[in-house]
Amino acid sequence: MENNKPKIGIFGLTSCAGDQLAILNCEDELIHLANALDIRDWEMAQTNNDNTTLLDIAFVEGVVAQSRDLEALHAIRKRAKLLVAIGTCAVWGGVAAMKNQIPRDILKREVHGEEINILDSMPALPVKSFVKVDIQLPGCPIEKDQFLQVVTSLLRGNLPEILQFSVCSECKMRENACLVIEQGEVCCGALTLSGCNARCPSHNIPCGGCHGPIEEAHYDANVTMFKTHGITKDDIEQKMAMYAAPAWIPDKLLAEK
Repeated sequence: MENNKPKIGIFGLTSCAGDQLAILNCEDELIHLANALDIRDWEMAQTNNDNTTLLDIAFVEGVVAQSRDLEALHAIRKRAKLLVAIGTCAVWGGVAAMKNQIPRDILKREVHGEEINILDSMPALPVKSFVKVDIQLPGCPIEKDQFLQVVTSLLRGNLPEILQFSVCSECKMRENACLVIEQGEVCCGALTLSGCNARCPSHNIPCGGCHGPIEEAHYDANVTMFKTHGITKDDIEQKMAMYAAPAWIPDKLLAEK
């Protein structure tokens, strides 16, 4: 008899698979997830996957950096009612998009040498550049608690709300000293989406922007604030581009050949 659990698939494009590992690391909650969801397709975690059934939810990590990624993504989108992009690669392009402004043939030659001509490589772009994305959950990797909240909302028939406030706000809630004001560090917390509980600044490490930018950053005010502490707009853009380059590098540069 057909069960009424949501049918789901979890997929990886070009990536380190860290977001799928974060799901596997849900530990005590993992058995509840397995009981609540009908996991039909998850190559990393099980055998005998069903790669044809229509899915209620598809979770996709990784970036589109090869033509086979694009083919896989279109096939996943065709099967799924809802597509959830998980991880900063899927949402913003991640580190794979950091050097998109450099032509691919130059990158391939510098990394692999003159003799390698068989690599299938294209400018790395996030999932939303190619298909409709219903929910975006960034993080490098995703936060376990945020993933569980997303799944819980979906099981209740609701679209989850990803709160749009900054790492800087979390930092203040933890009563950390500001690394920009106190130490003149290039900290991206004021522009970066929260969810990590200000993990890095709490260990005296400036935020590197791994969750990508918040939706409505007070960009001009932040540039002015950074400038008063010797940090330039270029310093911040360069650091934010490590994880979310398509959001910070102008399109004209991405299009250069």
